[in-house]
Amino acid sequence: MIRMAVIGGGAWGTALATHGARLGHEVRIWAFEPDVVADIMEHHENRTFLPGVALPASVTASCSLEEVLGGAEVVIFVAPSSHLRRVSAEAAAHVDPGALVIVATKGIEEGSLLLMSEVLAETLPAVGWDRLAFLSGPNFAKEVARGLPTDSVVASKDRGAAERAQRALHHPRFRVYTSLDPVGVEVGGAIKNVLAIATGTCDALGMGLNARAALMTRGLSEMARLGVALGADPLTFIGMAGVGDLILTCTGDLSRNRALGQKIAEGVNAREYLRTQRSVAEGFTTCVAARALARRHGVDMPITEEVHAVLHEDRPLAEALQNLLTRSSKAELHGLGPP
Repeated sequence: MIRMAVIGGGAWGTALATHGARLGHEVRIWAFEPDVVADIMEHHENRTFLPGVALPASVTASCSLEEVLGGAEVVIFVAPSSHLRRVSAEAAAHVDPGALVIVATKGIEEGSLLLMSEVLAETLPAVGWDRLAFLSGPNFAKEVARGLPTDSVVASKDRGAAERAQRALHHPRFRVYTSLDPVGVEVGGAIKNVLAIATGTCDALGMGLNARAALMTRGLSEMARLGVALGADPLTFIGMAGVGDLILTCTGDLSRNRALGQKIAEGVNAREYLRTQRSVAEGFTTCVAARALARRHGVDMPITEEVHAVLHEDRPLAEALQNLLTRSSKAELHGLGPP
């Protein structure tokens, strides 16, 4: 049995806590919202973010980081990317010196343009790669919470840390693979949310299955170009955190980012729609950071550019679509390999 702390009481954090409890671990959830803590403690359900899923009685919750983190051997951060810096900085004093830290947050920090690993290097400087790993892959929270089969990947620059995370989470219905490319895994997990917004828009406009396949494939190229520019292994993007997560998030009806794209195509204002949702569609803010990061490194990311323009510059959707369709022809591996 492992003492496990899950920092973040959203759908994904609650699902990982449920999975950990099924493995026999002692699991405590930290949530910012008192109503979420009360629900978990009194009703064994997170009715706000994961309604309809009964949580094991062994899962407990608290709004106190000190209480949740005390004695934890494995700490999983699942706070939204926009809050990870604050939450991890507040948690730093309570993380045990030998604890393994697993980050399941996906995104790029707006403003600093840092990956989540770079954020934690600043907020948790005592946690080196020998006990730091990143979890990603094609995982919908509701299906993981219900015990449906899924695959994931844990990545670290230290093989021992990746394998330790694998041992803590692996199960026949939650198969965990290891990777030594945390940059690639992080980039894949972030950019797929931006591409899911574009794909949801494409589907809602009735552009067809050919267009969807083309959009996802060209989006995968954008993801790989940015990742390689940041030092990632290009092979990572044909794995769980790349094409695997991309397929799920772009096509699955449980995808919040895909749903946002569909709403935009229906003429709904993105900001107004998101104000009605308690769950976060990470792609809305990630596209800002991804666009800026791509420009900094001279990486061509036209789909990301147009998603940003529609969401944050009020560009008409028809104009964004026309911009993509009328781009000059190029070699398929433009920016990735020989011409």
